[in-house]
Amino acid sequence: MNFTELLTTERLILRTPTVDDAKAFHSWSGNSENVRYMEWGPNDMEQTVEYLEKVVKSGRDFAFVHRDTGKVIGSGGIYPNEAGDTAELGWILHMDYHRQGLGTEAAKELIRYGFEELKLRRITAPCAAPNYGSYRVMENAGMRREALHKKAFWARVDKEWVDEYVYAILAEEY
Repeated sequence: MNFTELLTTERLILRTPTVDDAKAFHSWSGNSENVRYMEWGPNDMEQTVEYLEKVVKSGRDFAFVHRDTGKVIGSGGIYPNEAGDTAELGWILHMDYHRQGLGTEAAKELIRYGFEELKLRRITAPCAAPNYGSYRVMENAGMRREALHKKAFWARVDKEWVDEYVYAILAEEY
């Protein structure tokens, strides 16, 4: 599978990230409020650069570039299983771009890419249950809540276990 293709939406370009994106990526990855419900972070700049060096080679991650400004405002990816029939989605937007529909736009494009180009059967996405913005993106992108896992997610910033939702969509639902 080739994951380095350029994907576009009305307001975004999803492209392979580069190490040159470190400053933009660090603007959210180093911000504890922005990464409150992520399994990682907040990162220092060295961790951000190490992450980018790793994902540039993975070919499964995308930098989200705002078409009007050319700014990298978020990132995400699609992560197929070994069989290549199921994948997990993940994303993060800089908090300055929350509540504008950009997360939904990116998620819809990753879902389209997964079903139409990667020929996946099923796509899932987990999130911390208190992360209203994340699960609303999933719902707005056509995914349905399949599971609630009690105290299954370690909220690093808040240093507590919280519930986790799992959302999914099947190819025939797409």
